[in-house]
Amino acid sequence: MTGERAPGFGVYVHWPFCAAKCPYCDFNSHVRHQPVDQERFARAFERELATMRERTGPREVTSIFLGGGTPSLMKPETVGAVLDAVAKNWTVPAGIEVSLEANPSSVEAGRFLGYRTAGVNRVSLGVQALNDRDLRFLGRLHDVAEALTAIELARKIFPRLSFDLIYARPGQTLQAWEAELNEAIGHAADHLSLYQLTIEEGTRFHSLHAAGKFEIPNADLAADLYELTQGVTAARGLPAYEISNHARPGAESRHNLTYWRYGEYVGTGPGAHGRFIENGRRVVTIAEKMPETWANLVEARGHGVAGGEILTRSEEADEFLLMGLRLAEGIDLTRYEALSGKGFSPARLSVLQEEGLIAPVGNSRLRATASGMIVLDAVVADLAR
Repeated sequence: MTGERAPGFGVYVHWPFCAAKCPYCDFNSHVRHQPVDQERFARAFERELATMRERTGPREVTSIFLGGGTPSLMKPETVGAVLDAVAKNWTVPAGIEVSLEANPSSVEAGRFLGYRTAGVNRVSLGVQALNDRDLRFLGRLHDVAEALTAIELARKIFPRLSFDLIYARPGQTLQAWEAELNEAIGHAADHLSLYQLTIEEGTRFHSLHAAGKFEIPNADLAADLYELTQGVTAARGLPAYEISNHARPGAESRHNLTYWRYGEYVGTGPGAHGRFIENGRRVVTIAEKMPETWANLVEARGHGVAGGEILTRSEEADEFLLMGLRLAEGIDLTRYEALSGKGFSPARLSVLQEEGLIAPVGNSRLRATASGMIVLDAVVADLAR
């Protein structure tokens, strides 16, 4: 597929280290109380990327994303080495989106300037809340003043900026969230990621919630908070282009669109996932999660991949549906039929449309409605039958 909706080919780099583990986080992140050997990890990234190049063949990269963990704990030299390695292995056109996640507590002007010099042109800040009480509850190391300073600094240095907020927090009312969201939009440059707080197994919040230490909004209030979020952001010029992501038109995250449009991407680093076409089939790669073990594997054999699979056509179609219906633009019906070998049941489409959960987009696309987004898992399961 070509054109503005081409899925793309991205490179994801996972930096697994954090200064502290947030109580809600189930990502592959690790705290180390001794300095991390960044030169060793840079060499490991370089070697694993070379191995991935052998598997993908020559490709043109459409986006690069440095995620974590806390990539803003990386030295600019480490970031530069990784970006150089990507360019050494694939074609990297000038000006493509190169994103880096940063925490306000680890922001330094010199380091930000170093990232910009290395080639980063988009930063995503983990702000999470705009009141100090909830920042402490969420286990964040920064306060609101530090967050606003980081936002201001990022806007001066990087062409593009996004930041994250978590809502549906304990005790949060519609009025309080509306005021906080409007304040956030006033600080935002072009993109916001707005996530409802969920209790993930294996996190500290999971244990505390199970013990009755706190409660999160019930399903009805959570749905109201979601609807309020959609209305406020649309009215302020940052409509949702995906369930949790909002942008001014043209400022959508190219890398994240690659995931949701079911494009291809290489994943490098501890715990990173990749999905790309190899020998005509879509393969999944899953790297070893423990950072030091991953580095040992890369040094021994050129990669840290510890698991993966070759997807069946049916599995590809299911993933395409699950990812694509998260987008406001919906999915291309012809592509779904090519992957699945069949179309949707007309009777099922009719029922879901009558229930106001899906809607056609012309004759070629299908999208979930605002009501459908709230119960998207059920919509996808119904369509995929």
